[in-house]
Amino acid sequence: MELDMIRSLIRNTYSRLKRNKALKRTHGFHVLIVDGHESSSSYLRCCPGCLKRVIHTREGDRIQYYHRNVVAMLSGRDFPLLLDVEEQRQGEDEVSAAFRLMGRVLKNYPRAFDVVVVDGLYLRADFFELVLAHGKHIVAVLKDERRDLMEDVRGLFPLERPLIERRGNTQRMMWDIEGCSSWESLGREVRVVRSVESRTVRRQLSGKTEQQSSEWMWTTTLSPKQASTQAIVSLGHDRWLIENKAINEMVTYWHADHVYRHHPIAICAFWLTLMLVLNLFRAFIYLNIKPQLRHRHSNLYFARLISSGLYDDTLLKIPP
Repeated sequence: MELDMIRSLIRNTYSRLKRNKALKRTHGFHVLIVDGHESSSSYLRCCPGCLKRVIHTREGDRIQYYHRNVVAMLSGRDFPLLLDVEEQRQGEDEVSAAFRLMGRVLKNYPRAFDVVVVDGLYLRADFFELVLAHGKHIVAVLKDERRDLMEDVRGLFPLERPLIERRGNTQRMMWDIEGCSSWESLGREVRVVRSVESRTVRRQLSGKTEQQSSEWMWTTTLSPKQASTQAIVSLGHDRWLIENKAINEMVTYWHADHVYRHHPIAICAFWLTLMLVLNLFRAFIYLNIKPQLRHRHSNLYFARLISSGLYDDTLLKIPP
């Protein structure tokens, strides 16, 4: 099966869900999350599309072959929707593969999202310009201490009074600096939001409680009128959804990292097929099963029930 054919099936699934108003906004936006993932590695098996790296071991240096891809996912309020995947090629980095992926996503899903959320690896002027040229906004992690933008906002944060928010056992101190012009290569002002978060955790072994703290910073093109400080922090943290609700689940329960045929097109075809299946499965769970029943069972329960129904159709009768 051609890759474009599988992608068209995913696009048809998206169109059907959008017509049925099943794709809800999160934090006031339709959000696209883009992230990379290493799908497989081996010291023995390789193919024309394998990437190579040298691993230093006690027995000496060894060449390791691996595959890496970039995934695009819509972050919905009820369930995420996987849109596309692109294999990273030899001699290029993750962002180069993301450029091809974004070009295709922007063409096939021009009105599917308003904001793109990415890691600090994508904090590049050319990537920002691609997103902005299509009328979208972007939220990216800011974590490179060598950047002029980072140095400038570090000096401004002590002059601003933080916004304090408490959610459950987590307290956030948030700073919001707009009009930052230190990123000269971008040629426009950006906004930087910082969140220092502390929470109380109880250790299972000792039973003792301790404080854990973390610091996050994001660069965004969204203005304060378009998105509040809290909204930027929530959007920034939503980047982990592609790991928790997409890639980790695909790998753990759907065997996405298993190489059934070692060829870049075959690997990409399997990932696209799995994305289509997972989209249909989640749409069925959240749109066709009553919340009272859905909350009593895990998604794995329903997946096993459907799998059992392939052998005995009487088992597909979901109990009330």
